[in-house]
Amino acid sequence: MTNLRLLSLDFDGTMVGPWLDGKAAVSEELVRCLAALRKGGALLAINTGRNLALVDQGMELFPAIPDFALTTEREVFCRTKQGWEPLSEWNERCHQDHEELYIEAAILLAEIEAYITNERQVRSYREHGRMVGLIAQNNDEMDRTVEYLRLKCRPVANLSFQRNSIYLRFCHSFYHKGSVLKALQTHLGVEPHETFAAGDNFNDLPMLDSEIARHLACPANSVDEVKERVRCHGGYVAEQAGGDGVAEALRRICPAL
Repeated sequence: MTNLRLLSLDFDGTMVGPWLDGKAAVSEELVRCLAALRKGGALLAINTGRNLALVDQGMELFPAIPDFALTTEREVFCRTKQGWEPLSEWNERCHQDHEELYIEAAILLAEIEAYITNERQVRSYREHGRMVGLIAQNNDEMDRTVEYLRLKCRPVANLSFQRNSIYLRFCHSFYHKGSVLKALQTHLGVEPHETFAAGDNFNDLPMLDSEIARHLACPANSVDEVKERVRCHGGYVAEQAGGDGVAEALRRICPAL
């Protein structure tokens, strides 16, 4: 049917959604396309900003269990009969790099949190007693916050962040949806020309690169920056939103679906 061996899909806004009245739209066409591709041997990786618990929660909405969960834009988990198992070497190195980064950036992150609390309509998100992210009231406020952070984060080497709509997570600059997908490809022995990637928001940009995934797509509800990136790399910008748009792109690549 196709030479696709690996599908790297963002979840919110791509596999499911857009959200209406508190419910996420699930595309029956995408469900059928994924079932056919997986029957032919393709592997499904959810490449998401969600943590593992929220991946499990999200998959209650979608009738397909992925082979891999690439979580918080950085870690790799493999699905087994016993449950999720980490790709240990990668995840441990990722954890260590972030521990060192948070220690080095502690003073700067405290300054950022104080400024955000006093000057912006943004609240901090904390894990294990430290600020690891921000949540804005709306996209305009997050736009302004991102401009502030681009300048503020420069003094600390490797301090970066990933944004999805009104949500932002601080991270090591090496770790993002592109690098974690490359780590999975190396683990599996899969090449870029055998990989399909689709996403809709800012944090998807690093994996929407033809050097990582030769087959690229985004649904109609994607932010303009994602649409531009996909077009620049020869990918497909769908006319339909959410999962219907991903199915539209997959049928274009694999007409037999």
